[in-house]
Amino acid sequence: MQLDPYIFFYGRTAEALEFYKKALGGEYELSRVSESPMSSQFPPDAQNRVMHSTFKGPGFSFMASDGREDKAIGDDGAINLALTTSDAAEGQRVFKALSDGGKVSMPLNEVPWGGSFGMLVDRFGLEWMVSIR
Repeated sequence: MQLDPYIFFYGRTAEALEFYKKALGGEYELSRVSESPMSSQFPPDAQNRVMHSTFKGPGFSFMASDGREDKAIGDDGAINLALTTSDAAEGQRVFKALSDGGKVSMPLNEVPWGGSFGMLVDRFGLEWMVSIR
Protein backbone atom coordinates (compact mmCIF):
# COMPACT_ATOMS: atom_id res chain seq x y z
CA MET A 1 0.00 0.00 0.00
CA GLN A 2 1.18 3.50 -0.78
CA LEU A 3 -0.32 6.88 0.06
CA ASP A 4 0.26 9.67 -2.47
CA PRO A 5 -0.66 13.27 -1.72
CA TYR A 6 -2.96 14.77 -4.38
CA ILE A 7 -3.00 18.56 -4.19
CA PHE A 8 -5.45 20.90 -5.91
CA PHE A 9 -4.01 24.31 -6.78
CA TYR A 10 -7.23 25.64 -8.37
CA GLY A 11 -5.90 27.25 -11.52
CA ARG A 12 -2.29 27.70 -10.33
CA THR A 13 -0.84 24.18 -10.72
CA ALA A 14 1.72 24.99 -13.43
CA GLU A 15 2.97 27.93 -11.35
CA ALA A 16 3.12 25.77 -8.21
CA LEU A 17 5.04 22.99 -9.95
CA GLU A 18 7.67 25.43 -11.20
CA PHE A 19 7.95 26.91 -7.69
CA TYR A 20 8.47 23.49 -6.07
CA LYS A 21 10.91 22.42 -8.79
CA LYS A 22 13.04 25.48 -8.00
CA ALA A 23 12.64 25.22 -4.22
CA LEU A 24 12.98 21.45 -3.79
CA GLY A 25 14.55 20.10 -6.95
CA GLY A 26 12.91 17.38 -8.98
CA GLU A 27 10.87 17.09 -12.16
CA TYR A 28 7.24 17.02 -13.14
CA GLU A 29 4.97 15.94 -15.95
CA LEU A 30 1.59 17.46 -16.62
CA SER A 31 -1.30 17.07 -18.99
CA ARG A 32 -3.79 19.77 -19.82
CA VAL A 33 -7.50 19.39 -20.42
CA SER A 34 -6.97 20.15 -24.12
CA GLU A 35 -4.72 17.06 -24.41
CA SER A 36 -7.30 14.72 -22.92
CA PRO A 37 -9.76 12.53 -24.82
CA MET A 38 -12.36 14.14 -22.52
CA SER A 39 -11.56 17.70 -23.65
CA SER A 40 -14.91 18.07 -25.43
CA GLN A 41 -16.63 17.70 -22.04
CA PHE A 42 -15.00 20.92 -20.80
CA PRO A 43 -15.79 24.51 -21.77
CA PRO A 44 -13.35 26.42 -24.01
CA ASP A 45 -12.01 28.51 -21.10
CA ALA A 46 -10.99 25.31 -19.26
CA GLN A 47 -8.88 23.81 -22.04
CA ASN A 48 -5.57 25.15 -20.65
CA ARG A 49 -6.22 23.87 -17.10
CA VAL A 50 -3.88 21.21 -15.71
CA MET A 51 -5.94 18.03 -15.66
CA HIS A 52 -3.29 15.92 -13.91
CA SER A 53 0.37 16.15 -12.98
CA THR A 54 2.99 14.17 -11.13
CA PHE A 55 5.95 15.68 -9.30
CA LYS A 56 8.97 13.60 -8.28
CA GLY A 57 11.68 15.05 -6.10
CA PRO A 58 14.55 13.60 -4.08
CA GLY A 59 12.78 11.19 -1.72
CA PHE A 60 9.18 12.32 -2.30
CA SER A 61 6.43 12.64 -4.87
CA PHE A 62 2.93 14.06 -5.19
CA MET A 63 0.20 14.51 -7.76
CA ALA A 64 -1.61 17.76 -8.52
CA SER A 65 -4.38 19.31 -10.59
CA ASP A 66 -6.14 22.61 -11.19
CA GLY A 67 -9.45 20.98 -10.33
CA ARG A 68 -12.67 21.84 -12.13
CA GLU A 69 -13.06 25.37 -10.73
CA ASP A 70 -10.96 28.08 -9.12
CA LYS A 71 -10.99 28.48 -5.36
CA ALA A 72 -8.98 30.76 -3.13
CA ILE A 73 -5.78 29.27 -1.77
CA GLY A 74 -5.55 30.09 1.91
CA ASP A 75 -3.46 29.22 4.91
CA ASP A 76 -6.19 27.20 6.64
CA GLY A 77 -5.17 23.79 5.31
CA ALA A 78 -5.60 20.55 7.24
CA ILE A 79 -2.42 18.85 6.02
CA ASN A 80 1.20 19.55 6.91
CA LEU A 81 3.95 18.22 4.68
CA ALA A 82 6.92 17.07 6.77
CA LEU A 83 10.31 17.25 5.07
CA THR A 84 13.35 15.78 6.85
CA THR A 85 16.99 15.99 5.82
CA SER A 86 20.34 15.25 7.43
CA ASP A 87 22.07 17.93 5.34
CA ALA A 88 21.93 21.22 7.29
CA ALA A 89 22.79 23.44 4.32
CA GLU A 90 20.15 21.79 2.14
CA GLY A 91 17.54 22.03 4.91
CA GLN A 92 18.21 25.74 5.35
CA ARG A 93 18.11 26.31 1.58
CA VAL A 94 14.80 24.48 1.19
CA PHE A 95 13.24 26.29 4.18
CA LYS A 96 14.23 29.66 2.73
CA ALA A 97 13.05 28.72 -0.78
CA LEU A 98 9.67 27.46 0.43
CA SER A 99 9.25 30.61 2.56
CA ASP A 100 9.58 32.87 -0.49
CA GLY A 101 6.19 34.55 -0.85
CA GLY A 102 4.83 32.63 2.14
CA LYS A 103 4.79 33.06 5.89
CA VAL A 104 7.13 31.55 8.48
CA SER A 105 5.10 30.38 11.47
CA MET A 106 8.11 28.99 13.38
CA PRO A 107 11.64 29.98 12.34
CA LEU A 108 14.11 27.20 11.63
CA ASN A 109 16.02 26.85 14.91
CA GLU A 110 17.66 24.23 17.08
CA VAL A 111 15.16 22.19 19.09
CA PRO A 112 15.44 20.27 22.40
CA TRP A 113 14.84 16.89 20.71
CA GLY A 114 17.92 17.40 18.52
CA GLY A 115 18.63 19.06 15.23
CA SER A 116 16.64 21.96 13.84
CA PHE A 117 12.96 22.41 13.10
CA GLY A 118 10.81 25.10 11.53
CA MET A 119 7.32 25.57 10.12
CA LEU A 120 5.95 27.73 7.32
CA VAL A 121 2.99 28.23 5.03
CA ASP A 122 4.11 28.60 1.43
CA ARG A 123 2.62 30.97 -1.15
CA PHE A 124 0.12 28.27 -2.17
CA GLY A 125 -1.22 27.74 1.35
CA LEU A 126 0.57 24.44 2.01
CA GLU A 127 1.90 24.02 5.51
CA TRP A 128 5.46 22.64 5.77
CA MET A 129 7.40 21.27 8.73
CA VAL A 130 11.14 21.12 7.98
CA SER A 131 13.43 19.01 10.19
CA ILE A 132 17.21 18.81 10.02
CA ARG A 133 18.59 15.85 11.94
